[in-house]
Amino acid sequence: MKLSFLGGASTVTGSKTLLESASGDQILVDCGLFQGLKNLRLKNRADLEFDPKKLTAILLTHAHLDHSGYIPLIVKKGFKGPIYCTKATYELCKILLADSGYLQEEEAKYANLKGFTKHHPAEPLYTQEDAKNSLKYFKVIKDHKVFDIAPNINACFYNAGHILGSSFIKITIDHKTVIFSGDLGRPHDLVMNPPDPLPKCDYLILESTYGDREHPKTDAITEIKAIVQQAIDKKSVVIVPAFAVGRAQTLLYVFSEIKKDPAFKNIPVYLNSPMATKVTELYCENSKEHKLSAEQCEAVFGSANYVQSVEESIALNSKNGPMIIISASGMATGGRVLHHLKQFMPDPNNFILFSGYQAPGTRGETIVSGKDKVKIHGQYHSVKSQVIQLDTLSAHADANEMIEWLKTTKAKPQNIFINHGEAKASDELRKQIKEQLEWDAYIPLLGETKEL
Repeated sequence: MKLSFLGGASTVTGSKTLLESASGDQILVDCGLFQGLKNLRLKNRADLEFDPKKLTAILLTHAHLDHSGYIPLIVKKGFKGPIYCTKATYELCKILLADSGYLQEEEAKYANLKGFTKHHPAEPLYTQEDAKNSLKYFKVIKDHKVFDIAPNINACFYNAGHILGSSFIKITIDHKTVIFSGDLGRPHDLVMNPPDPLPKCDYLILESTYGDREHPKTDAITEIKAIVQQAIDKKSVVIVPAFAVGRAQTLLYVFSEIKKDPAFKNIPVYLNSPMATKVTELYCENSKEHKLSAEQCEAVFGSANYVQSVEESIALNSKNGPMIIISASGMATGGRVLHHLKQFMPDPNNFILFSGYQAPGTRGETIVSGKDKVKIHGQYHSVKSQVIQLDTLSAHADANEMIEWLKTTKAKPQNIFINHGEAKASDELRKQIKEQLEWDAYIPLLGETKEL
């Protein structure tokens, strides 16, 4: 049995891990796009290390594009097998993959229009139609249900607590069990249920996004409420770049809790992301998948103003504060939030509130790092607003939380492979596992193959 780390190794993007059985079956766990730094993004156009036509199946831990966004392209390259995932992951992929295809088309169109491309003409990685076509290969599986993939190979999805539908996956292959953590959520998330305990396994592939830190113990609602109070006092605009899946819904919950205070009830909260609006509807339709009841969903998500049309989005830029604008994307790499940043970022009275991980090479990371200018739509814009990076809303377990999760298993794994983290984070988690549990762990390199 072989394990090849083809993405998400020494980085937090492009997750792809290939598991090969002694009999020749090939199972790909996650099929993500590389994002962030250009040298990583270029890998999306490179040849794959395997033949997509020979894959037995793809299994998805969750719908975020760094785990699912390559699916339309791998289908385009010839994969015609089943793509197994939970129901909520499938519903989210219907939204995310189509949007990704649209953005790919728009980027190619813009590159051709402006002439800044080495390829003539520039072509999208895949189109909306490619994304739609890939959905017919999805197979929905219930949590905790063991299902067959091939002779002597079965799998089971467990709740990972990261976003709606997120899972860690146990695969039994060649009489051994291999678990892929995917992105692991937190035990006390405001919205999501805690991750299931870790079943006994022989091998564990463990994420390490926040493997080198401990999240602040500060109450997120209290922390954000203090920022909103300043915005009210200064009549400021608070721009919140937010991931459309998961983070936007948690932020809506936070602001709805803040607005229960009569002193805050009149500050308007705008959700300016059609995708986040669709995802929010899915949260309401799948209330059993998280902590909010159907009644709570209606109250929480009904407390915001939903911006749909481009005209409404443009009109927001002419409004005065105090107001809060939640808009995608979470790392400010594209989307409507860029127009709000250009408009409000030069004013020192305003706030830019980042509530999630900012990958190296992203515009969000540039702003958080303290640069006084950032390039948007080909021009540099001043960053004079107060920039705040919050870690209290992270949807990833920190180092201590991952150690506690590892303790829930009934037996030590034969080996642990640490992936989905920058080099420092992965190595620090390795050290913590060694010191606290006396277990050995290995950090594979991108492209490395290990015999199990």
